[in-house]
Amino acid sequence: MSEAPVLAVEHLRHGYTLGRSRLEVLRDIELRVRAGERLAIVGASGQGKSTLMHVMGSLERPTAGQVRILDQDVYALSEAKRSALRNRHIGFVYQLHRLLPEFTALENVLMPLLVRRERRRRVEPWARELLERVGLGERLQHKPGMLSGGERQRVALARALVNRPALLLADEPTGNLDSASAERVHRLMLELNAELGTALVVVTHEPALAARMERVLHLRDGRLQDTAGDTHPAQAPLADTRSVGN
Repeated sequence: MSEAPVLAVEHLRHGYTLGRSRLEVLRDIELRVRAGERLAIVGASGQGKSTLMHVMGSLERPTAGQVRILDQDVYALSEAKRSALRNRHIGFVYQLHRLLPEFTALENVLMPLLVRRERRRRVEPWARELLERVGLGERLQHKPGMLSGGERQRVALARALVNRPALLLADEPTGNLDSASAERVHRLMLELNAELGTALVVVTHEPALAARMERVLHLRDGRLQDTAGDTHPAQAPLADTRSVGN
């Protein structure tokens, strides 16, 4: 495992103005995630876990602080360069699959590559291989409406990994699935994480998935804490987390 972090979060703060009041959601978060590492972030609803994922994934600009992906300061980039970095180096899996209903499973998986004008005949074999890996080799031409919930989520996982991302962010990726389908998606995420060396950060309420991660951090009472309830000290080598407010 490389010593250099794929994701580095430094002094991150984020909040919203509500009328005359200010709601501080994230406060001075520091975090490091290395290549191939598996991290779970758990906590009660409303604690700001999804907001943290959006900020780390370059989707929502923080109030203050820095997010670095592959040593690039994400929010110092132009919108076009930030979008290009996101397309090439970050994969996303959400609780809802967010597939495009008018396109087939294969076309949905190919979409991130076609958006950046890759030649379809060059990249399609990899997309087909991923769909086969997730057990959908016979469903390539099926549109989302013809697939079960578990199958749709496996298509979404293949789409998230088609660009061989350095960082995979999964926000409650199996929250809507039955236990058998969830288990299959969990196993596939971990297999592909190990094979591709992708750093994996998962927000989850599921103890079974969190238990499979190398590290588990709890977002609780405005702080990221380890499983023992200790806030991570500034000198911690893997998670330099001072405080999180939500």
